[in-house]
Parts: sequence; C-alpha cells; structure tokens
Amino acid sequence: MQKISTDRKKIDELLTRGVDKIYPSEGGLREALLSGKKLRVKFGIDPTGTKIHIGRAVVFRKLRQFQELGHQIVLIIGDFTAQIGDPSDKLEKRPFLKPAQVQANLKNYIPQIGKIINIKKTEIKYNSVWLKKFSLQEVTQLAEQFTIQQMLQRRNFKERLSQNQDISLRELFYPLMQGYDSVAVHADVELGGTDQLFNLMAGRKLQERYRQKPQLVLTVRMLNGLDGRKMSTSWGNVINILDTSKEQFGKVMSMRDEEIIPYFILAADLPMGEIREREKLMKQGILNPRDAKAELARRIVAFYHGEAAARKADHEFVSQFKDKETPKNIPVRKLISYTGSFPDKLVEAGLCSSKSEARRLIEQGGVKIDGSKVDFKNGWDIILKKGSVIQVGKHKFVKIA
Repeated sequence: MQKISTDRKKIDELLTRGVDKIYPSEGGLREALLSGKKLRVKFGIDPTGTKIHIGRAVVFRKLRQFQELGHQIVLIIGDFTAQIGDPSDKLEKRPFLKPAQVQANLKNYIPQIGKIINIKKTEIKYNSVWLKKFSLQEVTQLAEQFTIQQMLQRRNFKERLSQNQDISLRELFYPLMQGYDSVAVHADVELGGTDQLFNLMAGRKLQERYRQKPQLVLTVRMLNGLDGRKMSTSWGNVINILDTSKEQFGKVMSMRDEEIIPYFILAADLPMGEIREREKLMKQGILNPRDAKAELARRIVAFYHGEAAARKADHEFVSQFKDKETPKNIPVRKLISYTGSFPDKLVEAGLCSSKSEARRLIEQGGVKIDGSKVDFKNGWDIILKKGSVIQVGKHKFVKIA
C-alpha cells in the first residue's frame, strides 16, 4: 500500500498551479492533505465524443498530482449522465445521446486517460450502475433539494432565456445526477473545470442530504483553444490526446502567442519558476515566441508519445518549414557570440550595413527568425540558436553556424 505523502512543496504546487477556486476554503483542503488521511478524489467525465482533448486533460493532470501523493482517484465514467447532457457552459441544448452512441464513444476512453493517470491505481465506476436503478420517487427526492430559481441563476441558462432558447427539463436534472455520484462513491474531494462549479456544489448539498461529510471542491482553470477561444472540437481549435506526434507539434506551433504561457502552466510539466523566466524573456524580446512554442510542442508531444517522437516531430517540422520558406543553399555565418544586441548581430552576419538600418527593418517587420517576425518591445538583446535562419526582407538569408 502506497504511503500518503505530506510533502509541503508538492502540496503547494497541487493547490496553486492552474487552480481557480477551492471550496469551502484552500485551508480546508490543505489541512486534509497534511493530515495523512487517504482521500477519495472524484472526477467524472461523460463520453460525449470519441476523443479527449488536452483541455479536458487539465483536470487529469491535477488528478495525477493527487495520485502521486498516494490518494485514491475515483474516476466516474458518465455513461448514464452522457445521455442526459451536461448543460454547463453550453449556450444551446445538447443533443440526446442514445446508449449505443455512448458505448461507441467509450471504446478508447480509458487508454486515452491512461496516458495521464495510473489506471491500475484508479477506481473506475460507471454511473449507470446506480442511476439507471433510480425510481421516479427517488428522483423527486433529489429534486427537492434544489429550486428552479437556483437552476436559472446559472450563467448559460440566463443567456439562453434572454435569447428565447429552449431549456429542456432533462438539463435541470443533470446536476442532481452528477451530485449523486459523489454520494454513491463517498467522495472526499471532487475536481472539475470552472464551468462545473454548480454541479460540484450540488454534490456537497446531496452529501449533506444523505448525512455524509460534504466533499471539498477544487476547480481548475480552463485551457483556451489554439485561437484563444474556448477549446471546442466543433471549432477545430483543439489538440487531441489521440493526435499523432506530428499533428500535436504542428498545432502547438500554430497557436496564438498569448496562449504560450497558459499552455506551459496547464499542459506541460515545466516547473513554474522556469515558466515565469520564459515569460519574462519573451516580454523583453530576448526569447522568440517561436522558440518557446517549439519547446512547448516538444514537451507536449513527449508527454503523450515519448521523447523520441518529440525529437522526430521537431526535426520534421523544421525541415518542412525551411523547405517551404527558405532557399536550399543559403550562406552560413559563424558569430563571435550568440547573445547581445540583435541589430549588432544583423550587421555582423552581413544582413544589414548599419545598426540604424537593422533597427528600422526590425521595426517595420522586415526581419524574421525561422519564419517568425521579431518584435522587440523592451530593448534589443537576444539569444540566437545555432541552426536558426535569419531572413531580412524577401531575399536575404543567413544560417547561424
């Protein structure tokens, strides 16, 4: 039996990294983690599609932290609740899924989840086991714990009402069902995204109704899609766990620069101190966002496919990019050093005749490193990498040796 760890540094990381809110208090969960008691940590996922994207994986990464401390992960597969449809953060009614659709979606769920948490140490439950046995009387007893006013205070319901969109009665039942899952498995803690707060709090309320100690609740921040909007399969702005290493690498390289740091925090294992250092260097114009994306892409691909696949994807991306964007035979320049003033480096490489010309071209957006425009907002210092290709204008290229 794994001993429960009360390592304060690991607990601090668990309680802060990517965390939005903790209910009823951060102190309460910290105290529970420091007590040495083995906690039952619940998370539920509905198989509404065949693929899990890394936005949904944020919670699994947090579950892994609990698991590494020795706590018991209780994974609820919502094969029953998937048929009801979670209205959380939805501005239109979810389609009613048939059992056969749910079972088809379930086919590859556990292998995907197993890339993040240790499935062998995870307690897996299917909520149809208890929910499909509910009588109408039992449903009404659950419903008695909530009011229509409470349900309609949810942001998405408010917006749908204001737009005269339908709200199905079955959607109002969803928090009852998810809440009862916490009763069924005697959860000590439940995790979810920020959009799940109402459902998680419903679990606390129903546990009180059944004279259980109300679970602690932790919500994690949501990971935006590659374009800065909510990550959504229908919008095509997702990175899926089942994507190939090449697809994952290319998608990360296509993301908006503003998403780099949130992705490092929520989707990669780089320590927070190093993330903040990269954020600082990018703000100073020293670290090219493209290089930061390449590191992020390698880390994400390595997590899901292994180090060898990450190196291969990186190499293939660079080769493909350079074949499309640069001439085959370009001059190679060896610099005295790879750090310092970028205008000076452009002059040293023979790409500009003077530092003033170099600054002007940079300010006009006429200078690229490996295909990405350079933009210096705080000073001119830079760290260049061997093998990088600098382009000035349309026809001047130099490869750094």
